[in-house]
Amino acid sequence: MYYEDNNVYYNNEVICTSAEYAQQAQEIAASVPEVPPAEVEWLPLGVFALTIDGGSAEDATLFLQLAVTKEGIIAGTFQNTSTDEAFEVEGTVDQESQRAAWAKVGASWPIMESGIYNLTESEADALLHFEDGETQQWTMIRLDQPEDQ
Repeated sequence: MYYEDNNVYYNNEVICTSAEYAQQAQEIAASVPEVPPAEVEWLPLGVFALTIDGGSAEDATLFLQLAVTKEGIIAGTFQNTSTDEAFEVEGTVDQESQRAAWAKVGASWPIMESGIYNLTESEADALLHFEDGETQQWTMIRLDQPEDQ
């Protein structure tokens, strides 16, 4: 999949406009079902450093910890170490497309997304969609657990 001329292509065919693709991601992220906390089993996906333009994990100041449930609910924490900002994120996995999308709890934009399979890899591409229609490509780099754990 790739972006070109405000369209999203898959197998060299247009599947939708970039605005439609971002709106789909927003709908996926916003479709978190109400589930009693006692009935939820979380599976950790890991902690990721977020980089743009070929950055490295060592230089990253943005970090994301994610977990998923068997029902496809995603939750976690975002942290910006340069501003000391931290907040919770939530979203879902679309069962048909396997797109995972999430946003800050209580916010509609921006939306970050990646394929759920990608979140099991050591490095994954992610898209960050903004309300004004801009989309940025980021890289999520899995951080190793400390050895004392």
